[in-house]
Parts: sequence; structure tokens; C-alpha cells
Amino acid sequence: MKDLMGLMKQAKEMQSKMQDAQGQVADLEAQGKSGAGLVTLTMSGEGNMKSLRIDPSLLTEEAEILEDLIVAAFQDAKVKLDELRAETMKSAFGDLQLPPGMNMPF
Repeated sequence: MKDLMGLMKQAKEMQSKMQDAQGQVADLEAQGKSGAGLVTLTMSGEGNMKSLRIDPSLLTEEAEILEDLIVAAFQDAKVKLDELRAETMKSAFGDLQLPPGMNMPF
């Protein structure tokens, strides 16, 4: 019974930490760049694009080049955001002792 109470306490702690971590993830932002900074975009923690900046010099270029640079900047921001999310979740749960075989998805 004592083990069950400890496990329930641990589950409540984990739930609380998960909610805190989700709030922290929502507040994250990542900036992606491509074309040596000619295209820059910012993504929110939920993975939504918040802003896009295109250097005016590209507005005379072919549309295909610009499209490729936007996709590259988005991918750059996504990789950075995934890393930030993983760091945030790991720091939120780093001290939590889970039973053997249970791992957090980060």
C-alpha cells in the first residue's frame, strides 16, 4: 500500500511537471534563417509560423529560389524548436524518478 501511495504521489508530481513544461514549451520561440539571413522566420512553441522577413533584394529574384529559401528557413526553425522543446521537457522532468521501463518521450 505504501508503494501505491508513493506511485500515486509521483504520478501527481509528473502531471504537475507536465503541465508546467507544456506552458514553457508554448512560450518558446525559434528563429530559422536561410540564404545567409536573406530569409528569416520565427516559429512559436506550438510550431506555428509567427513572422517571416524577406530581404528586399530577393523580391526581384525568381519565385522558385525564394520559395526554396522559405522552406529551408522553416526547416531550420523547426529543428531548433524541437531541440528547445526537448531541453525544456528534460529540465522539467530531469529529477523525477520513474519506475523501471517508463521513459519520457523526449
